Amino acid sequence: MRDVVLPVLLVGAVLAFAIVRPRGLPEAVLAVPAAGLALLLGVVGLDGALREIRELAPTVAFLAAILALAHLADRRGVFRWIAGVLHRRSAASPVRLLGAVFVTAALTTAVLSLDATVVLLTPVVIAAARRAGFSARPTSYAVAHLSNSASTLLPVSNLTNLLVFSATGLSFLHFSALMAGPWVVAIVVEFLVFRWFFRGDLRGGGTARPAVVDDARDGTPADETPAPMFALGVIACALVGFAVSGAVGVEPVWVAAAAAVVLAVPAVRAGETTPTAVVRALDLWFCVFVFALGIVVAGLADGPVGSWVAGLLPTSTSLPSLLLIAAIAAVASNVLNNLPATLLLLAALTASGAASVPALLALLIGVNLGPNLTYVGSLAIMLWRRVARAEQEPVSLRTFTALGVLTTPVTLVAATLALWAALQI
Repeated sequence: MRDVVLPVLLVGAVLAFAIVRPRGLPEAVLAVPAAGLALLLGVVGLDGALREIRELAPTVAFLAAILALAHLADRRGVFRWIAGVLHRRSAASPVRLLGAVFVTAALTTAVLSLDATVVLLTPVVIAAARRAGFSARPTSYAVAHLSNSASTLLPVSNLTNLLVFSATGLSFLHFSALMAGPWVVAIVVEFLVFRWFFRGDLRGGGTARPAVVDDARDGTPADETPAPMFALGVIACALVGFAVSGAVGVEPVWVAAAAAVVLAVPAVRAGETTPTAVVRALDLWFCVFVFALGIVVAGLADGPVGSWVAGLLPTSTSLPSLLLIAAIAAVASNVLNNLPATLLLLAALTASGAASVPALLALLIGVNLGPNLTYVGSLAIMLWRRVARAEQEPVSLRTFTALGVLTTPVTLVAATLALWAALQI
């Protein structure tokens, strides 16, 4: 009984603290002592903890580099330019604005990760809707959903992808090719449901307001911001670098770090950011949290709970098996949160010998799309709630849950079907 209760309590305490974050304290404040307690009480051995840290190190380093790259893209004017594009593209049509937000959020999530979407894009789309005289509800919830639904395309789109990517043995391009179908299908389903669900908010046109000066130092209205070609070019080069890095034996983290340095030098010289701000953007506390959470979850995965979960997972790669894996992953994400669910299920698949490419990709569909069902499904949703409230945009549990019930089961099935079709090819 101790082998079950103690790991569950430790994981539960760490997740509860991460969700609530009393007084805004970093998630690592409790996660690190919990990891130490797991070692002290023998829930996980020292060798197991060190193995977990070694396995997570490349992924966490890449996460830090991507967070810095997203911060620098913001400071170089990428998101301010996006705000102007969204305002111009709305053309007094809330439906057109919603479509533009879907495209923007999907691409931002795929390229710069879901954290950039919720932190940097949420204020942009809320402001764009308000300036056009539209309700900001559809665009705000769209960012929340797409931070999860649009995070299946690239290995860099989500921390869960990074954790599973190395286990697949696929190249960057092969992974992306297999997940392109699920990515498109999930986004299309989400848009159709949003178009119907928010039909009242999307009815009619708006009363677009004149372009306003934002917080730019030069006082340029957001609508007139020129495209930041240098920053966009660096991001494009980074994507190409990710695609070819595996073929030349270079870890993707070095590509991301190089892109961040190339953007950081002119940004610091121009006074758009500071070295201290860049270091803060690395979110080192969150990186420590991931390491600590990995150790705590290892204690859960190596015990009876891990064995039980491994017994639930099918070993075949048939369509029903892939659907079952995606469903189990989605449920686990809403019970445990998607990050620990990924760690637990990845260990369970490996232990059962069922860690095939189809099974691992079905797992990703579950842990990436499943969190749209509840507030606690992913850290991104928790972060979105804080950002939206800071922008004085109400967040409704009823609305979020209703959207989740309407979209999550359909996107899970549709995306898994698309994955299965891609695997046949």
